[in-house]
Formats: sequence, structure tokens, C-alpha cells
Amino acid sequence: MTNKETVNRNIGLTFDFIKQIIEDPEILDNIKDNSTIEFLQKDYPEREKSKQVIADKFIKVRRKFELI
Repeated sequence: MTNKETVNRNIGLTFDFIKQIIEDPEILDNIKDNSTIEFLQKDYPEREKSKQVIADKFIKVRRKFELI
């Protein structure tokens, strides 16, 4: 996946995530302050080795976002 494709995918996922938060604001209660949200690919949920960010929780994308 090219950098441009990754950026476009992440922008789309971000807007989908915001839309879900607007529909169900209680999702925010499960996310700690100063957390980093990283969108993982559905088919390849492992994180890229080049990134040094260590997240406490991951959000898996299906039809709805959920904390895993």
C-alpha cells in the first residue's frame, strides 16, 4: 500500500470513527485521556514493526468500531 493510499484509508476511517462517536458518545468513556488511536487493517491486525508507539488498546474495524 502506498503512502497516499494509507493516508486516504486513515482519513476515511477517522471520519467513520467520528460518525460512530456522534451516534454513540459513550464510546469515549472507554478511551483514556491522551490515548493514541491506531487503525489496524482488518486482514492484517498486527502492527507495523517500524512504529514505536505502544498502545494500551486497539480498535478493530468491522461494521462498528470496538475496543479490543
